[in-house]
Formats: sequence, structure tokens, C-alpha cells
Amino acid sequence: MNIDWENFLWPYDEAVRELKIKFRSLRQSFLTEREHSPIEFVVGRVKSVDSIKEKMQRRVISPEVIETDMQDIAGIRIVCQFVDDIYKVVDLIHARDDMEVIEERDYVKNAKSSGYRSYHMVISYTIYLPEGSKKLLAEIQIRTLAMNFWATVEHTLNYKYQGSYPKDISKRLKSTAETAYKLDEEMSFIKDEVQEAQKVFTKNKGKEN
Repeated sequence: MNIDWENFLWPYDEAVRELKIKFRSLRQSFLTEREHSPIEFVVGRVKSVDSIKEKMQRRVISPEVIETDMQDIAGIRIVCQFVDDIYKVVDLIHARDDMEVIEERDYVKNAKSSGYRSYHMVISYTIYLPEGSKKLLAEIQIRTLAMNFWATVEHTLNYKYQGSYPKDISKRLKSTAETAYKLDEEMSFIKDEVQEAQKVFTKNKGKEN
């Protein structure tokens, strides 16, 4: 496999950097208008070379089609407070003209067998290089704080067990995933109260400053 990884990956680094700035700016625009932001925070990463190689081998992806067949080399995670916020972010992404939605999978309403919940979108995003424009694929994962906590723990355990969890661990993971989702559902019932409290807090904090 003869790939100049540094040269191959830097456009993805640039795409992640730009996307993080754009979504963080979108969050700030809501806050500036004293409105509830459906975006709580945004993080991003470019897949490591070792992870790319492992996935190429596991999915039998040749170097010639890696840019089209591997959709998550560039990854953005948008974390929200409420389940409703997830779908607001989805609508906001669809409405943008600087990125095109290629594929989406709703694991919020249709959880994976493990209990995993998140909304996945694959977008086509254009960056501008010295030699001209280049379209890249990037994966956006949108989830609540509770979903994100569960997914982070599950991801850590996956490294330890390589996906082959003991039955007891697997059962407990699924149970905690359902508990996390019940928490999200309960929070949705008091969403208006939480948002009103946040507005009061922000207003009072502004007076103090």
C-alpha cells in the first residue's frame, strides 16, 4: 500500500477545521439572539492512519476507492441537550448550501441492537486547495449528552473486548442505553422549563458582567 498519508489526510484536516468553525458559529448565532441553541458543543477528528488501514482491510477497500468508499475519514460530532434538538440540527444541515447531504441514518428512533443511538449524516463538503476545489466526504454524528456519554463508554469497552463483549457486559450496556434514552425522554417533558431557566441565568450573568 503506497499512500502518502500526510499529503492524503491534510485536506481532511482542513475540512474538519472548517466544519467545526461553521457549526460553532451557528451555535453562537443562536446564543447572540438570546435563543436556545440546538447545538451544545461540537468536536471533530480525522481518522488515524492505523484506523484507516484496519478498516480498509476489514471492509476490503482498495486505495483507489478509499475517498468514496470510506465515508468517515473526516468526522464531526454535534452534541445536543434534547432529542428534539437533534432533528433541528438535521434540518439546519439540509438547509445549508455549503454542504450536500449524501446519506443519513436515524439510529435515534431505530437504535442498533447494542442500544446505540445517534443520527448519522454523510455530507459532501468542498474545500479549496491551491490547485482548485476538492469535494470530500465527512460523517456528522448528532446525539444528546446522554447518548454521547453512553457511546463514549461503549467505544472504550469495544477497544478492550474488540466487539466481543461478555454476555453480562452486553446485557448491561443495552440496559444502560435504554436508561439513557429514558432520561432524554424525561428531559424533553421539562424542556421548556430548562430553556426558560437558561435564559434567566444568561440574562443575570450578563448583568453581572
